[in-house]
Amino acid sequence: MPIFRWDQSWNPLRDLEREVDRLIQGVEFSVQGIRMPRQYPAVNIFELEHEFLITAELPGMEVEDLELTIANSVLTLKGHRNSPVAENENIPEERFRRRERTFGEWQRSISIPDRISDEQLSAEFNDGVLKIHLPKLEEELPRQIPVSSGE
Repeated sequence: MPIFRWDQSWNPLRDLEREVDRLIQGVEFSVQGIRMPRQYPAVNIFELEHEFLITAELPGMEVEDLELTIANSVLTLKGHRNSPVAENENIPEERFRRRERTFGEWQRSISIPDRISDEQLSAEFNDGVLKIHLPKLEEELPRQIPVSSGE
């Protein structure tokens, strides 16, 4: 039997829960049972015949909130996700009972396992799904190096 109901919680406990959530929200723990770090956004990487295809689900985001860069075989995704429902409906912070959806600034870096063609990179964002196309470079064949005598 619960000690108190959701709508009749003891204010100091509610305040403590909210403060602990804020404190550990940005800290990554590796102890089981305590919030585990989760990369955001979750991505799928496919190796196709001529390209790598990376997909990421980014619900509630706009294309203007995304930035993609690539350097030294590392693809970096950056973005900003606005606060969920509470911001739009003026729900006060103390009314949250659980917060699992992330919001705010985020960044994710992904190593690309092969050489890609920088000139043909493309990305598209439709219905909250980001698709990034990374065309592979054609495989270079070994070349024979002629060796001459030192004369």
